[in-house]
Amino acid sequence: MNLKRYGRPAVIAIAAAIVLSSCASNEAGSTATDDAAASTLSGTINAAGASSQGSAQEAWISAFQTANPDVTINYDPSGSGAGRETFIAGGTDFAGSDSYLNDEELAGTFAACAPDSTAVDLPVYISPIAVIFNVEGVTDLNLDADTLAKIFTGAITTWNDPAIVALNADADLPATAITAVHRSDDSGTTKNFADYLFQAAPDVWTEKPADPFPYQTGEGAQGTSGVVDAVTNGTGTIGYADASRAGDLGVAKIQVGDEFVEYTAEAAAAVVDGSPLVEGRADNDLAIKLDRLTTDASHYPLVLVSYALVCTEYADAEQGALVKEYVSYMASEDGQVEAAASAGAAPLSTDLQAKVAAVLETIK
Repeated sequence: MNLKRYGRPAVIAIAAAIVLSSCASNEAGSTATDDAAASTLSGTINAAGASSQGSAQEAWISAFQTANPDVTINYDPSGSGAGRETFIAGGTDFAGSDSYLNDEELAGTFAACAPDSTAVDLPVYISPIAVIFNVEGVTDLNLDADTLAKIFTGAITTWNDPAIVALNADADLPATAITAVHRSDDSGTTKNFADYLFQAAPDVWTEKPADPFPYQTGEGAQGTSGVVDAVTNGTGTIGYADASRAGDLGVAKIQVGDEFVEYTAEAAAAVVDGSPLVEGRADNDLAIKLDRLTTDASHYPLVLVSYALVCTEYADAEQGALVKEYVSYMASEDGQVEAAASAGAAPLSTDLQAKVAAVLETIK
């Protein structure tokens, strides 16, 4: 990976109920049981954010709580934007986010962090974004960036539009109206989807990437599950979602160079490994500037990196130590294997795992 650098007040009650995942699974195996006998960790961690991390968080929480039975971890998959807001306000101990903290957020204060400290972005989850569709009689679909952008901006409105037909000569495309489903909540998945189209189809997608979906078109749905449900239960629907949630829906191939590429964890990881860090940030901040314009067909550029947003120093040192242990597990080899098995995630490279671990060692 082209990485050139690395480096509470009492928790406010969250108005929306946090999803409680405190029941330890017996499926973590004998090693977890052995670890549990030796564990001295105790306490409760509250976190919220990216719904893309939902399946991975369920698996991480189960394994960690099995190994550490006196620890309770609650993760609310409320969306990246909501997760960042709650973390900034001090309502959670860390946040999951598919978009890294922006300059304005970093310039502010974080209520859970010690005075004169800040937060950093640590990659913990890599996943392709799948373009999911539900069109009667269509099982395979090729889309280039321009055509995909025109569908979601409302410039293309039927499935037999000449632009789609030209990319799918062997498909029997109906005259069905297109319903393009986007996230209605502030979403890092939306920001990554928009970033891909902003870079790869700039003449069509002219709005700068942001967590809110920028166009008054299509149909909005809350969270990843809302988008998947809307596409599944609709007619002539298309949407975007973390690939782990695509299920039995059709998934489009996107054009990379001269080929149409389907997503794989390996192809997503390849893009991340070839991308640099965002410039102008602290040495211990591992926000990644993804290369969306690759023409290498072994890469899948419609990918998201989801981060754990943590304090560099916590106002409550004991709480900070507990968060440090859990996030360290998430980013470890064992944690990444767990996420790959449970959510189809692309594991962090060994190099990136080491850099995340090095930053976590400095967390207080």
